[in-house]
Amino acid sequence: MSITLQISESLQKGRLKDVKELINKALEEGIAADVILNEGLLAGMDIIGGKFKRNEVYVPEVLIAARAMNAGAEILKPKLVDMGVKAIGKVVLCTVKGDLHDIGKNLVKMMLEGKGLEVIDLGIDISAEKVVEAVKTHNPEIVALSALLTTTMGEQKVVIDALKEAGLRDQIKVMIGGAPVTQSYADEIGADAFTPDAATCAEVAKEFVVA
Repeated sequence: MSITLQISESLQKGRLKDVKELINKALEEGIAADVILNEGLLAGMDIIGGKFKRNEVYVPEVLIAARAMNAGAEILKPKLVDMGVKAIGKVVLCTVKGDLHDIGKNLVKMMLEGKGLEVIDLGIDISAEKVVEAVKTHNPEIVALSALLTTTMGEQKVVIDALKEAGLRDQIKVMIGGAPVTQSYADEIGADAFTPDAATCAEVAKEFVVA
C-alpha cells in the first residue's frame, strides 16, 4: 500500500497521530507536499464525505477525520506555500443574523476544506453588512449561508439583497442551507444553489469554482 493511501485510510479512521507520522515520513521520502495533500488528505476526506452523504458514517466520525486532516494540513502548509500551491477557490461562510447554530456550518466548513477550498468562516449570528464587508475584503467566488430556524431563514434573502445593493451579487455564487430551507425557497429568493447536506454543498461549491 502506498504511503499516500495509508494517510488517506488513517485519516478516515480519525487517527491523528498516524496521519502526522505518515506525512512526515512521506516528506522525508521526497514525496511532494501537493501529492500528499491531494492523494492523502483530500482523497480521505472525499471518501468520508461520500460515506456521510450515504449515512454510512455520522457527525462524530466526520469530526475526528476533519481533525486529523487539519493536523496534517498544518504540517504541509509551509511546504505548499513554498511551492506556490493555492486553494482552488474561496468561500465566505456563516450562520445568518439571529441564528446561533454552528454544527451544520462547521460540518460544511470541513467538507469545503476537504475539497481544497479556502474557507473564511465568519461565525454565527452574522449580519448582511458583515457578509458584504467580507466579500469586499476577501473577494470569494462563493458565499454560503446557513439558517437552522424558520425565523432566521429570511435573513438569507436579506444578505442576497444587500449583495445586490452593494453591486456584488453578479460576481459571486450564493449557496444556502439549513433544516427549514428548501429548493423552492432558494428559487424564490434568488440563491444560486440549495444543498440538503454538507457533503453535497462541498461538491456543488467545487463545481462552481472549477467550472
